Amino acid sequence: QQIQEDLNKQLLDNLESFLRRSHSESQAKTTEWTYRMKSREIPTAALVLGVNVTDHDLTFRSISEVLQQNVTPYIALLEAKDCPGIKNLMQKLMGQLMNCYIDVDSLEDEDNVQVSQNRIRCSMTSVVNWYESVTKKTSSETPSKKRTSSSRHWPSPPIVVIFKDMESFTTKVLQDFIVISSQHIHQLPLVLIFGIATSPMIIHSLLPHSVSSLLCIELFQSLSCKEHLSTVIDKLLLTSQFPFKLGEKVLQVLINIFLYHDFSVQNFIKGFQLCVVEHFYSQPLSVLCCQMADVKTRVNSLSHEQCENIRRLPSFRRYVEGEVSENQIALLTADNYLKEVVQKLLEDLHVYHENYVPVLRCLHVLTSSLPKYPLGKQIRELHCMCLENQVWETEEYESALQLARMLNKSDLENVLQQCVEIFVSSAGKEFDQTVEKLKEFLTQFQKLEAEAFQERDVSVSPQKELQKKTDLYHLQKTLLELKESRRSKKLTKFEMLRFEVVDYIDSLVRSYLAPADHKTLHEVVYFNSPSVLREHLNAAPRIALHTALNNPHCYLK
Repeated sequence: QQIQEDLNKQLLDNLESFLRRSHSESQAKTTEWTYRMKSREIPTAALVLGVNVTDHDLTFRSISEVLQQNVTPYIALLEAKDCPGIKNLMQKLMGQLMNCYIDVDSLEDEDNVQVSQNRIRCSMTSVVNWYESVTKKTSSETPSKKRTSSSRHWPSPPIVVIFKDMESFTTKVLQDFIVISSQHIHQLPLVLIFGIATSPMIIHSLLPHSVSSLLCIELFQSLSCKEHLSTVIDKLLLTSQFPFKLGEKVLQVLINIFLYHDFSVQNFIKGFQLCVVEHFYSQPLSVLCCQMADVKTRVNSLSHEQCENIRRLPSFRRYVEGEVSENQIALLTADNYLKEVVQKLLEDLHVYHENYVPVLRCLHVLTSSLPKYPLGKQIRELHCMCLENQVWETEEYESALQLARMLNKSDLENVLQQCVEIFVSSAGKEFDQTVEKLKEFLTQFQKLEAEAFQERDVSVSPQKELQKKTDLYHLQKTLLELKESRRSKKLTKFEMLRFEVVDYIDSLVRSYLAPADHKTLHEVVYFNSPSVLREHLNAAPRIALHTALNNPHCYLK
């Protein structure tokens, strides 16, 4: 939720700025022609949120909370399902603004007598009268109360009406409400916010010009859901801060559901939470999936049965097979010695994650701008490739290196500069020499640039030689000479340095981007059960009903 709020911060700031401008214009006492022309226009924010409708609830909740804290206490959030007619819309609007229950069909209910007297008619005139009485009451408060209230809200705060799903509202309801509101805009500082999932053009499709001309519309675009997903993966998975990790196939299942099903970041996060629950529920050794500060305590508290579980892990078996016979016997029989080794292996796994992330980012910086994106455009694609197998053995990686060896000087310098920043800010402790080496490459590029200004090539270009000789014999001879010279041509200093830079990054990749399943005890921190995840997330109602009727304990665990 904190990540989502951070992503929406820019959008919320822009909305608050829009409301401030609209409010100041409505409060200004002016007789200019432009003001008179706009006196019936309702300030309207068209908020394009994208097709990930399931994420809109959190966005509108954040908008309502921020506006209530900083701008105005008078906010109404309307949904199409609650407003089939203008009467129902006004009922919902007044109920939310006045913080009371309003039901126009039950005026005779004795429990609601006091409320009924306050809302005899659900009309815009009633809203105007209510707003005037509320603002008059606020202005007559004591100075100390006034100061407390004004510190949070503006004087004469606007009324913000949010249409959460504008496309779902009927045209007649929208038209009637806008026309009625425009007739009272000089008495009521009203601001509309339209939540749009498709395109801003839907406003003109739903509303005729005579109605849309009553709106002073400003467009606001939220971050795309793919950008949201990239940030979530960056904050949750591509970090050494959290010990829990997703295996390649599990991560691919979550990404595929996002890309091909709902575009919902909230559902992706729920899937991630499900993986956490399933891992700690089904993996007996998940007790060791913890922060480094707690590793020693938890390892020392392992029981004999838990030690036996460690010995059964496939990755630990491979580790034992690679040890000398004396160590093999100790690892398989002595629990105390096993605990010492396990603690060391978990520390190595933590260091692996600390080093993996910055090198992955560095490789992404190098390859994300290459033509056709051989290793993917998004870092999540590269991350999946590195989890799946040794990325340096793939054809895509070889293709990426070939293209990287043709980068121009400015692009290469930009890559090096970004890599330096990544390694400097990383948690890994092994990259001091790497930073120095990358800075050395940058210095060498600067020296080459200085030398290039001093040297001037005065030789006649091959094109000019071709222009001098026009007969076929001399032309063929010159072309053969050019071909031979290209074969025996020595690399320039820049080309040699470029090869050296790419080879150095390649060496970092081979050292630090080994797949996680090659690491001992990876089962402790990685969740690798895509079938379990699909069973929970992929809807299969018939199978679910059959299972519930035959084996209810499956859902009662």
